[in-house]
Amino acid sequence: MNNHQSSIVLKPWGYEYLLYKNDVMSLWLLNIKKGQKTSMHCHPSKTTGLVVVGGTAEINFISDTKKIKAPGKQMIRRGLFHQTHALTDVLMIEAETPVDKNDLVRLHDQYGRKNSGYEKTELPKTEDCLWIENPQQGVSNRYEIGDSIVNVLNASDNILDQFNDNDMVMILQGGLTKTVDSRTHEVVIPGDVGLVKVVKQVANEMDGWRQNTVLMFINEIKYNQC
Repeated sequence: MNNHQSSIVLKPWGYEYLLYKNDVMSLWLLNIKKGQKTSMHCHPSKTTGLVVVGGTAEINFISDTKKIKAPGKQMIRRGLFHQTHALTDVLMIEAETPVDKNDLVRLHDQYGRKNSGYEKTELPKTEDCLWIENPQQGVSNRYEIGDSIVNVLNASDNILDQFNDNDMVMILQGGLTKTVDSRTHEVVIPGDVGLVKVVKQVANEMDGWRQNTVLMFINEIKYNQC
């Protein structure tokens, strides 16, 4: 089975490639051309986190629409039909938990792929394709993607205090747990994405970060004004 780590997957709306992967989740970078749309589709068995890191997109549902400008996010539960419409050229990070590119059902598609599975047309990755690494302890791996800055760090007790409340944070590995009546619950897990101020409120009431938790923070690039 192709693990996609060395390839770019061609799409009628643009292309995507694997950005990060571990045993439980993966990240993909989607490049969607202005005016193009993904299919209206769902993932029956996995949860998806969408983070727009460049441009502006509409996330369409069957009966609702949400406009997202970089940096902005949307969680998609399993089985929820959704479609991304690029209002400008769009760069978007897609998290999938668990890892399964074939977990795909299309409701309708303007490119005639309604009854088709995941694309098989690929090209080798180029030198400008990014790859996100887990950081060494005490080190932040920093990337610029589109209009956003991405920092990847290992979790610590005060890690959320180092970022602004309206920055976004995604769990790549580990998470937050809470023990109730001797049962340990996985409350925040890989693939979850939220605002720092929200995750901070949750973290303050949990037992703490699991060992070896890795977090990805996303915030806006601040350009100097002349």
